[in-house]
Parts: sequence; structure tokens; C-alpha cells
Amino acid sequence: MTQFDPTQSHDSTKPSTQESGAPRPNDAHSLTVGPDGPLLLHDVALVEKLARFDRERIPERSPHAKGSGAFGEFVTTEDVSKYTKAGLFQPGVKTPMLARFSTVAGELGSPDTWRDVRGFALKFYTQEGNYDLVGNNTPVFFVRDPMKFPDFIHSQKRLPDSGLRDGTMQWDFWTLSPESAHQVTYLMGQRGLPKTWRHMNGYSSHTYMWVNEAGEKFWVKYHFKTNQGMEFLSNEEAERLAGVDAEYHRRDLFESIKKGEYPSWDLHVQVMPYAEAKTYRFNPFDLTKVWSHEDYPLIKVGTMTLNQNPVNHFAQIEQAAFSPSNIVPGIGFSPDKMLLSRVFSYPDAHRNRIGTNFQQLPVNRPVVETNSYDKEGAMQFFHSGDAPVYAPNSFGRAYTDTQGPVDNGWEADGEMVRAAYTLHAEDDDFGQAGTLVREVFDDAQREEFVETVAGALDGVQEPVLSRAFEYWKKVDQQIGERIEKAAKAKAGDNIPGMTAN
Repeated sequence: MTQFDPTQSHDSTKPSTQESGAPRPNDAHSLTVGPDGPLLLHDVALVEKLARFDRERIPERSPHAKGSGAFGEFVTTEDVSKYTKAGLFQPGVKTPMLARFSTVAGELGSPDTWRDVRGFALKFYTQEGNYDLVGNNTPVFFVRDPMKFPDFIHSQKRLPDSGLRDGTMQWDFWTLSPESAHQVTYLMGQRGLPKTWRHMNGYSSHTYMWVNEAGEKFWVKYHFKTNQGMEFLSNEEAERLAGVDAEYHRRDLFESIKKGEYPSWDLHVQVMPYAEAKTYRFNPFDLTKVWSHEDYPLIKVGTMTLNQNPVNHFAQIEQAAFSPSNIVPGIGFSPDKMLLSRVFSYPDAHRNRIGTNFQQLPVNRPVVETNSYDKEGAMQFFHSGDAPVYAPNSFGRAYTDTQGPVDNGWEADGEMVRAAYTLHAEDDDFGQAGTLVREVFDDAQREEFVETVAGALDGVQEPVLSRAFEYWKKVDQQIGERIEKAAKAKAGDNIPGMTAN
């Protein structure tokens, strides 16, 4: 497809050229005054080559900097038309797509196998426009309010003085933000170390809206279940691979697809009738919570298969821009505060990182024709010619002026406030994390979990360390006591910040 072949204007058999298309005089020798003389400023070939080299690196993503991905297709195998009119989710429809997997906290040079949440970002090139999903390999997140998001990311990065990573500031933020407990429990469990990207699930985490042809509305959560089976690394395996092969996950995905071993995931959704959101026992829009599968069982939708590697990692993966603002008819947002903030923040970050016209790059372009009155800016390629650049107009260029209620909206009222979500019957910050530890983990996983958390607390200073022990005791009293015992045994008398008696 043209969408995935941006090399049409390239001919590897012809001698090298300038970017203007003119022949490049030489690829090995600069223009000098004699063999040993000074360089000449008018050596256009050298100046272009160096100036272009100086600008090869675009700013890396702030979170999710390290990653890779592949192209493929999504096939809707089931009939979910009673829930959504979205074209890509109609029975039998095949949609080309791109997936990118990543770590959250690490920079571009960090190892793939560090303990971290993994990003699971998808772009569907549908006949109604691009549809993007940004998710993770866990069904929840660390915070529920976007005002805290930059602070969370800062706490996972580096100290301002030494430039080193620091466990104290991570645990300081987490323990002062109790809503993080559910996600930190996932992170310190097996899902923090997936064996490969192929062996992990993906989740929308956010709640979205689906709308059917009759205008009926539903709340949905997406679950991409790996068909390769869930597999994980031990702490020791992950540490060894970080030193032996820092690109282990990237290499695994690329080589698997190259060998024809195409990874796939089955998409299931949980569907909640619109009105039930008001009275469900947990706030269904709280990103730190999950919906019970007993209350809302998984409904299969179709299968995603990755079968085509990128031919240029920078152009097709680094420049790929996933924006949850990209939705299509039949799909809408929800009152999830983190989702609503990402609708603004993601495309705004892309405009800064890649450029104003980032959606005109081949990897980000829709496969359908567009008619947008947004115009100009750096690196604009596609445009509307001499058609009117304003709407409304009297000269034949179509525009939209639909008024009235939107089909994918919801009702809201009340005064303007800065406040947490309205609590539902069973809402609290530690309950679901405790359920995960007690009812989902088995004995071996609990034992490994205690060792992992105790290891992660090594070097954490007081008073943060004591607060971390209380944090885990609120998740589960017994687990918290075991973590405290293991961490103190590891630290001995050398707990940083502890005042001697």
C-alpha cells in the first residue's frame, strides 16, 4: 500500500544526489584549496550533509521514548454492530494498522528489559479517517487527574543535581499519591517484566463511548489478549538481558515478523450500558480502577495481526504520532479526566516534537481524502490549492455547520470545582490493589512480589521508606509486613535518612 511505501521516489541504483535532486559531487571528499588546504564554505555537498546530520534527531518523546513497532491489519470477526456504527468494527472489515510498543520512563538509550509499564499504541487507517488508541500492558494507571501527570513523569526521570535516577523520589510521589497503589502493584508484579512485546496484553485503560446506528450509547474498555500467551522475565533474566542485549524486545519483534511468525492479539471489549455508569460500584471513568469481568464479561470483536516490519525505523516508527484525539463516527470520549487531557496533550506534543504538519507524514496520513481549513505551518505538503481558505464561503468549497446535541456526548451539570471524582459505593485507593495481591496473584507470585518491592525500596530514604511500608500495609496488611521485614533485612543499619538513637 502507498501508506506503507514512502520510498517510491527513491532509486538505490542511481548515483547519489543532493536533496534537490541534482547530482552530489562526492560522498567521500570535501572541497578544499589543494589536498591539504582549508575547507570551502561554498562546498554545497559538505554543508548540506553536515547541516542535515546536525538535525537528524528530533526531540525524543518525554514518556514512551524507547520503543519500536510494526504494521499489520485488524479484522473484525464478530458482530458488535448493536454497540457501535464505527466502520472498522463492522463484521468482516479489514483495516490496515500500525502498532508501537514502548517503555514509559526510560530514555531512548535505556534497556528494553527494565521494570516498567509498557506502552501499547495503535493507529487504524480506516475508511472514515484514522482512529488511534493509546494504552498500556496494564488496565489501569498511576494517577486519575492530569494535573498530576507531569509530576509523575518527573518523579520517574532523573535528579536535577546528579542526573541520576532515584528510588526515593519515585516512592515519595507514589506514597503521597495513594491512587497509584493499583498500578504500582501491577508494576511490581509480573507485568512489569514481560518476556517480549509479543507475550503481553494491551489495554485501552481509558473508558470510551460507543454509539450504534440507532443513537444508543455504551461505555467500553478495550482488552487486546495476546495469542502467544502471557510470559514474563524474572528479575535476574531482565537484569542479564539489560546488559547483554538492551534492544531485546525490539529485536524479538522484528526478527519474529521477518521469519513469518506473525504475532496476533484478539480484541475484546467490556460494554457497560450508558445509564449504569451513574450507579456502578466503582467510578467507571477513574483510570486507577477496573471493571469486574463478572459484571461486564469480555465480548470478542476481532483479531489484530502484525505482519510487516518497518523499512525505515526513523520515518515509520520514530515519526509515528498516536493521538487519542483521532476518533471516527461511532466512537467517542468519556468523562475520564486523563483521557480528556490526553486528547489535547498528545497532538500538541507531536506538533512540538515533529512539526505542525505531523499528520501529513506518510506514516500518519489517513488513507481517505481530507478537506481541512487548518492550513500552512512548517513543512506543509498537502494543501487545498487556490480554494477558499475560510468557512463559510460562497465559492463552492464545502464546510460543516451541524448544530444541536452531538451523538457521542454526555450530560454534565454543576458548578466549576477542583475536586476528585464523585465516590461510588466501593471506591477507595487500595481496595482493588489488595484484591489483585490476594485473589489474582498465587503464592509464588506473592513471594516474588515481596522480593521485588523490597529490592525497589533499597536505598530509599526516610521518611519516604516508612511511608512506603504503610502504603503496602494499606494494600494488604500481611504483604506490607513481609515487605517491611525483607526491606529492613536487606538494608540492615544503613537506611538513608534514619536518625541514630
